[in-house]
This record gives sequence, structure tokens and C-alpha cells, in this order.
Amino acid sequence: MLEIKGLHKKYGKFVALDHIDLQVDQGQIFGFVGPNGAGKTTTMRILSTLMSPTSGDAFIDGVSVRKNPKEIRKKIGYMPDFFGVYDDLKVSEYLDFYGAAAGLTYKERQKNEKDLLELVYLTDKRDAYVDKLSRGMKQRLCLARTLIGNPKLLILDEPASGMDPRARIEMKDILKTLKEMKKTILISSHILPELAELCDIFGIMEFGKFKFVGDLAGIGAKMHGGKILGIKVLERADELVTCLHQVPILNNVQRNEDKIKASFTGADTDIPKLLQYLIAQGYPIMGYGIEQENLEKVFMEVTKDV
Repeated sequence: MLEIKGLHKKYGKFVALDHIDLQVDQGQIFGFVGPNGAGKTTTMRILSTLMSPTSGDAFIDGVSVRKNPKEIRKKIGYMPDFFGVYDDLKVSEYLDFYGAAAGLTYKERQKNEKDLLELVYLTDKRDAYVDKLSRGMKQRLCLARTLIGNPKLLILDEPASGMDPRARIEMKDILKTLKEMKKTILISSHILPELAELCDIFGIMEFGKFKFVGDLAGIGAKMHGGKILGIKVLERADELVTCLHQVPILNNVQRNEDKIKASFTGADTDIPKLLQYLIAQGYPIMGYGIEQENLEKVFMEVTKDV
């Protein structure tokens, strides 16, 4: 669905994007992670045809962003980090205006409005004035606007910024629904636990480059030299540590009281085999498994020198 090839952007001598590459398949949610100024918003603006790259290109559904920006705009929905709403317009009028701008017929706009308001939990606000909505409602309305025309790719820059906890939960539920609808979504956010829950793959950016791209387990494996295997033992922890040091597919074995962690470099089929071996040796295993990487911890580790 999305392929970025050598995308580069300079402002004078300042390099905002440094020849990045990326591929996101249809139906995936990709999370941009990185400090301010890393290049996330620049990438999104180029993909949205609001900015031209210095070199390189990106393809959405096989169409070049550089060569066919008008065609690209039919395939995307873009929600910027800062957005405005029009005073003295009702919610229904707001969506009707953008539907007309997108070339939809009156009948199409009516159906679109009903479906979109239901999707973003604003059906009961149809006749409310836009400028009287809460911030969370305005952001959900802006998301509904990006869905006009049924785009294949959604580009969402900080869609939950400034929301209260309830509004963030509602936005998260909407994004899960869009994922079930096979929408491809690019999303940037500083609310890392929610990104970790929503996204299939992540790109951690720093100084205009991707430091890591992949799922959370894969990123953790690259950082630590393997997946993190956690073992909790009732007793004989010191003996178990000595034993684990002799296992070729384990590295960096460390103990913290009754919990032992190690970098696991074997195949998935080796995980149950190792457990069977340890039980056969008589170790009283109370907990065992590959640990889920913490996105906040990964982010702090990657950007610690920024």
C-alpha cells in the first residue's frame, strides 16, 4: 500500500529527512515514534502532498506522490496535528461542505454523513454547532472528515493530542474499528502505551532517519541481541543461572532475585523445548515466556543522546 524510497528533504543546509525507506502493507497500522524535530511531521506532509521532497519518492497504492499529487489526494485522508473548524456551522453542515468539495453527490453525502457520525460516536451531535463541541469531539469530527471519499490510507498526526482519558479511549476504539475495516493507517503520537497497543509496526526516528523499523518484539530483539526470555523460579536461582549460561541460544543472562532474564536467539520452536528441558532438570519454574517489549523503554533507549 505504501512504499517510500530514498525520501530526502532539506531546508538550506538542514536535513529534515535523510533518504528514508519504508514499506507498509494494506491493513497495517504504522506508528511514528521519535522526539520533536525527528522528521515525523515532514514525512506525513510529503505523503499528503502538502510538501515536495528534495529527492526520492513515495508510492501510495502504486501511485507516485511526486508525479501524481492529484491522484494521491483521492487515496488519502490527512488529519494534521493542528486543525481548524468553521464557526457558525453545524456538524452536519461541516461534513456536507467537505463532501461537496470531494465531489460527492447529495445522496452520497447524506449516506456518508450518517455512517461517519455513527463511526465517530457523534450521531447525537448532528445539529450541534462545531465550535461548541469539546476538543475530543472536534478531533473525532476531524477524523470523520478525513474519511470522506473512503480513502485507502489515513495519515494521522497526533490525533489524540490534548484529549482527556475518556476521549482517548474513544479515539482508540475508532482506530481499532478502522483497522478491522482494513484501512492502512500512519499515526504519530507521544502517548506511547496506546501506540504500542494499536500498531502492527513502528518506525523510531531520530535526526531524519529511521533507527529501527519493525514490530515491537523485533525492535527489542535488535536492541538486545535477541528476544527477552523471562524465567521466574521458586528456588535454585543461582544454579539455574549457571545452567542457562551453557545454553547456546541464550545470551546476557541476568538475575534479579527470583527473576532471570536472557536474550533469546533461537527459533520459536526452541522456546517450549527449553522449558521442557529445564523442568526435566528439576528446576521449579513458576513463570516462563518471551516478554513484551515496553515501547516507552525502547524510545528512551534509542533517543537517550538527543
